[in-house]
This record gives sequence, C-alpha cells and structure tokens, in this order.
Amino acid sequence: MRPGQPTPGVVGRAGPGAHEGLAELGEVGRRQRHELWMRRALEVAVSGPADTTTIDDIPVGAVLYGADGTELAVGRNERELTGDPTAHAEVLAVRRAAERAGSWRLDGCTLVVTLEPCTMCAGALVLARVSTVVFGAWEPKTGAAGSLWDVLRDRRLNHRPEVYGGVLEAETAAVLRAFFR
Repeated sequence: MRPGQPTPGVVGRAGPGAHEGLAELGEVGRRQRHELWMRRALEVAVSGPADTTTIDDIPVGAVLYGADGTELAVGRNERELTGDPTAHAEVLAVRRAAERAGSWRLDGCTLVVTLEPCTMCAGALVLARVSTVVFGAWEPKTGAAGSLWDVLRDRRLNHRPEVYGGVLEAETAAVLRAFFR
C-alpha cells in the first residue's frame, strides 16, 4: 500500500446483498477470495488479441462476479481495438454482466479489476449498483477510488460500494509497467 492511500479493506457502505455467501468467510477468507479473483483478472488483462503488434490496448482486466461467486462477465481494455473511448475493462464487464443477468442492476455483485477505476468507470459501477469493487494497482493520475478522486465513496451519491484496494498490487502494477516500457 502506498503512503497516503486509504487502507485496504472495507471502506464505505455496500448495498443490499453485498458479499452474500462471503460473510461467513471472515476477513482472511475474503482476502483469499479477492486474491484468487484478482489472479483471474490478471489472466484477462494479459490475454490480448493474438496480433499484439497492431492492437496496443493498456492491459487492464476486469471480472464481474455474482453474489454467489459465479463469474458473470469479463472485460479487457478495447479502446484501441474498437476505437471506442468508453471501452474500458470495467465498462465492458458491466455491460456484458447486465446483458447476461437481464438487468442493469448488479446488486450483490463484485467487480475485480487490475487497476483503480477512473471517474467514468467508477460512475458506471455506482449506477449499476455493484456492491463491491476490488482493485489491484493504484492509479495516481486518474484513479477515482481514493487516489485522485473518490467517486465510489462519495456521500452525495445514492449508492456506495464497498472498496478493497491494493489487492496483489505488486503483480498488477508489474503488468502495467511492462506494457509502458
């Protein structure tokens, strides 16, 4: 964890159904689950198109899990691939999960992403009523979960998910550093 950053763990308030099925795990079990899920998000982040010489999206991976721990959807940055400025990993995972669930309300769901969400993604997570957000590396330039802004825990909003930051931070940051070299 970086100095000046919020401590990892429960911060803020969750909506109904948050961590259903995970409450009995306790803090250690929850941490282990988050690390397991973050490893899956890392897999998604590095699983880019076969021809990476022409597509150069920042390797950010997101996985959205249902209240029962079922993987609902994944997303990887596709801005360069699609020419869509909103094609961030989190937004794509939310869109796909909502389509699969048949509802825009993702109460009880957990989004796991390798990089701290930006303002747009944090707003989408709040609007989709995602109950928990777990992220890896902090993003001091655009982060909206505690680094630059804190959209996810803004008391003025009608929904505030639980936030767990810095999960497998070294591993998630290493993937990004390698990309930018």
